[in-house]
Amino acid sequence: MTVSTVPFTVTRDGDRLVGTLYLPGGTPTGVVVTTGPLTSVKEQAAGVYAEALARRGFAALAFDHRTFGESDGVPRQLEDPLGKAADIAAAVSALQDDERFAGKTVVALGVCAGGGYMARAVADDARIRAFAGVAGVYPDVAANPGDPAVVERGRRARERRLATGEVETIPAVAADNGDVAMPLREAFEYYGTPRGAVPNYTNGFAVESFEHTAGFDVQEAAARLTVPFLLVHSENALVPSWARTFYAAVASPKSELWLNSVGQIDFYDDPRLIEPAADAAAALFRDVCRVP
Repeated sequence: MTVSTVPFTVTRDGDRLVGTLYLPGGTPTGVVVTTGPLTSVKEQAAGVYAEALARRGFAALAFDHRTFGESDGVPRQLEDPLGKAADIAAAVSALQDDERFAGKTVVALGVCAGGGYMARAVADDARIRAFAGVAGVYPDVAANPGDPAVVERGRRARERRLATGEVETIPAVAADNGDVAMPLREAFEYYGTPRGAVPNYTNGFAVESFEHTAGFDVQEAAARLTVPFLLVHSENALVPSWARTFYAAVASPKSELWLNSVGQIDFYDDPRLIEPAADAAAALFRDVCRVP
């Protein structure tokens, strides 16, 4: 199937969010909004899965969240889970306002941290009619409460910015890890090398993000999901126990696909994982869109 890409703009609270819309060759089956991992941009995992779903007949949007990539917003590189959920809601509004998609069902896919962000967005937004989480990270604050010292570090960074204008940042990844947002060797091998470090990506993380991320809970959204849910995960991906707990708490129609990954990051760019994950998501979305 031929896939074309066109720019797509979302507006949230006056900020312009820049996206890429992947379009199939024919009339789209439905419309997918995607979101990706921590600090990521639209040309990385979110775009990979958007393109894969366009090849399967869906219009699919990948976009830079507020403060990231080409999108507006300050402070730059602020990782705010609830803010990203609000971005998703704004993207759904923009897609529904586009006459090309009049009457089309909107569905959603989130990758890694984006799986958790998307879970909150879907639980709060009845316009999204199905959800697939691919190697999703679903924090369980009840079992693993946020470190108060980390939250306090984020609070101090925010107050310093408001008082002085200085934005404190640390690297998202580094070869020797250290004080970084993602202290995983495989994360550096993706974001810190040409494998994943696309020109639009900035290797940075606003320290005040910790005030938002350290206590962010996704498990509470599981029982609030009312739409079909697909869990795609691996025993070698991040925190499979959280994925299982989340899945068990979902009361809406659900299905799961466990794949054999090397780790977490190969879900971003390995066709041996992307293709079966996209096949399963497309099957769910076609059913929701009532397309054979």
